Amino acid sequence: MRAGGRSGRRSRAFAPAHVTGAFAPRADARDPRARGSVGVGLVLGVGVRAEARWTPADRPRLTVRADVRTPLGISTDVARRLLERRPGRLTVVLRHELPIGQGFGMSAAGATAVALAVGRVVGVGRRSALETAHLAELFGRGGLGGVAAILGGGIERRTRPGVPPWGEVVHRRLRGTLLLGVVGRPIASPSVLGRPAVLDRVAAAYGSLRLGPGAPTIAELWAASERFSDRVGLAPRAVRDAVRGIRRRGGRAAQAMFGGSFFAELPRGVPGTEARSWLRRTGVRLLEIPIAQGGARLRAAASADD
Repeated sequence: MRAGGRSGRRSRAFAPAHVTGAFAPRADARDPRARGSVGVGLVLGVGVRAEARWTPADRPRLTVRADVRTPLGISTDVARRLLERRPGRLTVVLRHELPIGQGFGMSAAGATAVALAVGRVVGVGRRSALETAHLAELFGRGGLGGVAAILGGGIERRTRPGVPPWGEVVHRRLRGTLLLGVVGRPIASPSVLGRPAVLDRVAAAYGSLRLGPGAPTIAELWAASERFSDRVGLAPRAVRDAVRGIRRRGGRAAQAMFGGSFFAELPRGVPGTEARSWLRRTGVRLLEIPIAQGGARLRAAASADD
């Protein structure tokens, strides 16, 4: 890639998806980098892949392309803020590995992947790039802590709100897979996060949990997620029916916050096979996803194109 004899740069990044089991908003800090949420969740081994290509030019120009028709306002905002007034052509290409708007943290994953890839090619450091992603996610009402949560893998617990070093997140390694089920339409995060009465209900449900210090065990995560999901009571009917059906058959399940979807762990052996068959007969779209062993990262160093 050449422009007036000057070589361009290219970088790729990956950011994992994430499901929130329980959370409480913490958005009263003066510095927005210290706003977000406390809570617990699981980081997934699939997410959003971003490629950024930058070529020097006389004026700034941004192009964002993706494999979905859904408007990607938050990811685009991240790229625009990092490009600022730098004279050059920036092209960002995104690939999403899970549905958007179903509680899988794809907005945060997109913002983070874009931040890392674009930051690399335009010369913005990792910390500043992640701050940009966090602020875009926060003010775009895509979520309240997703960027911080996906900087590591396994089970995560946000013990202090905000993006590090303002926020604090602890992780517990976990191997295995997680079952995701999509049974309803996407739910736009701003429609939930913009309602004070809903956030009050969320905070009260989180306050009822008994979480010890540090990252929870998988058993503690399931107990908290199920209790939280039931007390918040925002799941569409189809999600509630699926969750109850899985529990009756010996599994664990909760709504993915916030989507027409759930995450689950089925029992072993014949009961698990029967539960899976029952879900498929009811028309549930099932996805079996590995738990992430690491967090958001660059996939390739910036390089000049010949």
